[in-house]
Amino acid sequence: MSKAKIALDFQARIPRGYLNLMGYVDESEVNGPGRRAVVWVQGCLRECPGCFNPTSWPFEVNQLVKITDLAEQILSNPRNEGVTFSGGEPFWQAPALASLARLLKAKGLTVMAFSGFTLEELRSPQAPPGAQELLQELDILVDGPYLQSQAIRSPHSLVSSRNQRVHVFNPALENQLNWASDQVEIHILKDGTRIVTGYGSQFLLDEAGS
Repeated sequence: MSKAKIALDFQARIPRGYLNLMGYVDESEVNGPGRRAVVWVQGCLRECPGCFNPTSWPFEVNQLVKITDLAEQILSNPRNEGVTFSGGEPFWQAPALASLARLLKAKGLTVMAFSGFTLEELRSPQAPPGAQELLQELDILVDGPYLQSQAIRSPHSLVSSRNQRVHVFNPALENQLNWASDQVEIHILKDGTRIVTGYGSQFLLDEAGS
């Protein structure tokens, strides 16, 4: 059985109206313009060397969260200006994330996603189910896998490796592409899981392993 088939079969078992998450935080300042809620989904096939969050790789039930409950949680914090989908690979749960995005955009939040797929792959017939639906809701997409051999060692870069690209679908955000910094956020979740995020996080991981 192919890896993609394994991912699809697992995602089909997630109850309708739910997301399978690795984690969630409010008010991140290193995952897109302004302060943003960040939703890390569970499951990724790429297993990129140097990945910030390898605990997001397995396709297994982690935190099943009702979409409407998650939307309510995000909206309950007035400091969240938008939401960013990360992972894991968001597009393996594209239909559910599209539903969440619609609820949040209706309340004025912007929606951004990081994906290991390229935009061309997401627009192709081989894209994960619902990819077009989610793409239509995005204001910003950062595409392409993290390639350790092409890592960018600069706090001024919007991407973490040279192959990645930033696609801005909402012209109102063209002048807000300024989230890159040397900041690192380390979030400890309720179950003890550690999420390292931010464009300085690879420096932190490299130092820890040296």
